[in-house]
Amino acid sequence: MARKFDLLVFDWDGTLCDSVAAIVEAVQAACRDLSIEEPSDYHARQVIGLGLADALRHSAPNLDEDRFPEMVERYRFHYLSQDHRLRLFDGVPELLHEMTSAGFTLAIATGKSRLGLNRALANPGLGAFFSATRCADECFSKPHPQMLQELMEEFDVPPERTLMIGDTTHDLLMAKNAGVASLAVSYGAHAAEVLETLAPLACLSAVSEVRCWLKSNA
Repeated sequence: MARKFDLLVFDWDGTLCDSVAAIVEAVQAACRDLSIEEPSDYHARQVIGLGLADALRHSAPNLDEDRFPEMVERYRFHYLSQDHRLRLFDGVPELLHEMTSAGFTLAIATGKSRLGLNRALANPGLGAFFSATRCADECFSKPHPQMLQELMEEFDVPPERTLMIGDTTHDLLMAKNAGVASLAVSYGAHAAEVLETLAPLACLSAVSEVRCWLKSNA
C-alpha cells in the first residue's frame, strides 16, 4: 500500500511521555507556594501543550504580571523534583523504532523548553529516533503553526505528506493552522470527546493502537 505520509511529528508530554500528572501537580503546587487559588485537575490539564508562560498565565489569570517569574521558578522546582520518575508510555520505544525502520522521518513539536526536551531526550538512544525537534521557547507557542511550518521546510515535506500526533486540542489546532492532518490520542491530557470535535483522522486510546493505525494507514 502506498505511503500517505513522510513526516510524523509527535507531541511529547501526554503523547510519548507519561507526564500529565506531574505537570498538573507542579502547576497546583506553584499556586499554593504563591498563596493563590490553584486550578482544578481538569483546568490544569487544559493548558498542557502550551508554552510554559502561556500555560501558567491561563492557570493563574489573576496573578500580577510582576509575580510570573516567581510562578515559573516554583513550577520548575516542583516539576524537576518529579522529573526522575517520568517514563515513556509503554510501547513508545517500539513504536519509534518501527516507524524509523519503515522509513518515516520523525520529529517533535512540544510546549517544553529546549532545556527540558534535551533533558528528556538524554535517555540513551532515544534522541536518535528524531531528525529534528521544535520547542515553545524557540517558536511561537501552539496552536500557532510555526513549529510545523519550520519542520516541513527543513525536510522539504509538504503539508499533505505530514502528520501531527498529539493529545491536546492545542496540537490538533496547530495542525489545522498548518494545513496538516492530525492523529489524536486520548490517553494524555484532553478527553476524546473534545479532541474529536477537531476532526483528527482517528482518536486512539493506547500507544498500541497508534502503532497499529500508523502501520495500516500512514
